[in-house]
Amino acid sequence: MQKWPIQIVSPLAVLALFASSAWAQNAQPKRAPDVPYVPTTEEAVQAMLELAGVQKNDVVYDLGCGDGRIVIAAAKKYGARGVGIDINPERIKEARENAKKAGVEHLVRFEENDLFEADIREATVVTLFLLSSINLKLKPKLLAELKPGTRVVSNTFDMGDWKPDREAHVGGNDNEDGYLSRKLFLWLIPEKR
Repeated sequence: MQKWPIQIVSPLAVLALFASSAWAQNAQPKRAPDVPYVPTTEEAVQAMLELAGVQKNDVVYDLGCGDGRIVIAAAKKYGARGVGIDINPERIKEARENAKKAGVEHLVRFEENDLFEADIREATVVTLFLLSSINLKLKPKLLAELKPGTRVVSNTFDMGDWKPDREAHVGGNDNEDGYLSRKLFLWLIPEKR
């Protein structure tokens, strides 16, 4: 009978192996997200896409995409392509699973990225559900990188003195989701000077 050599493994090595495995399964964002994750209501998703006038030839970018519901809805309802960007790897994983369940993974992609660093030049529509302070911080990027005529739609939060081209309301005081009426804002990227 052949004897196999016994190797003694340090308890620290075993602990390090388990810790790295657990970390890989529960990946953390590169930095803290700018806003807490609050899903956009289905009613608001549809209203945002309608306000933007989404069509099949559009490329819809959702900055801070969460579970991917806006770009998935744009792909499902209009046949538009979409890109969701979120800094949280858990949200990106969930969004990819949701796209697969919806059968639109061939039309959408999800990118784990910082919305201030992501390449958004391909977008014809950009959707936001951030905060006014984050919108204002994002405004120079939107104006510099997006083509004239690109539509930017924000749920609830404005952009200070940049007056929207249109506004809409969604929800009401007693809607079934428990949300109060919210404003939606639409801006068109102007011609470059």
